[in-house]
This record gives sequence, structure tokens and C-alpha cells, in this order.
Amino acid sequence: MKKILEIALNEYGTKEIPGELHSSEVLNYFKETGFAWVKDDETAWCAAFANWVLFKAGYPGTGSLMARSFLNVGEAVHAPQQGDIVVLWRVSRTSPYGHVGFYVAEDDTYIYALGGNQSDEVNISKYKKDRVLSYQRLTNKSRK
Repeated sequence: MKKILEIALNEYGTKEIPGELHSSEVLNYFKETGFAWVKDDETAWCAAFANWVLFKAGYPGTGSLMARSFLNVGEAVHAPQQGDIVVLWRVSRTSPYGHVGFYVAEDDTYIYALGGNQSDEVNISKYKKDRVLSYQRLTNKSRK
């Protein structure tokens, strides 16, 4: 999982560009993971970023831009380690909407995730623990 965090951290600070211009880095996350039809950086890109990181680390992605598609990657674990995938709900626990990132740390109230499209950039953000749907751990079996 160290390689996953290293790849993701190298993108730290990549941001959307407000207005008519678009971040070439964000567009590249879409392009290199099979979503070249996306031509703007306003399209939700957390799953594109997570798929791109997995691709660069030698793991298959989900083939989807839906954050909850990462519930089907690797195996669910209850005690996350750095670099595990964290899938969170958005809107409501039962809605189709979510967010995906990579687990970094936690305290009593929050988990800290490294991900894309967190306040329109790649960064480490905190999320209340009750928003976690699952932690998913990649294994050597998950590799391409």
C-alpha cells in the first residue's frame, strides 16, 4: 500500500481550474483510465483519481466513475491500514452517491483520506467516521 500512497501523494495539490479552462492533470486522470470523453474538470473526479492511482500502482480499477464501485475492489476490512481504499456515503447512506479516497489515519471522530476532488483538489481531508461505508484492502491477488 506504500506505493499507492506514494503515487497519490505525488499528485498532492493538483487542483481544478475555475472557469472555462481545465486542469490537464485532472483530465489526464480521466483519459488514462478510459474516460477520455470527459473534457472538463468540473465532472466529479474522485473515482477517476482513485482508478488512476490504482492503474499507476499496477492494480485494476473499477471501470466506473461511481465512488461506490470501489466497494467491489479488494476485500473489506474492519481495521484499515494506510493506503487502504475508503468508501464514504454522500447525500445519504442509501443513495447511489459516494466519495472514495485512500486511508491515511484516524482519531476518535474522523478518518483522514488522501483523495482527489476533495475541495476541488488532491489533498488529505477529514470525514466523520459514521460516513464510512467500507474499507477495502487490495491484495496481491488484486494485481493485474
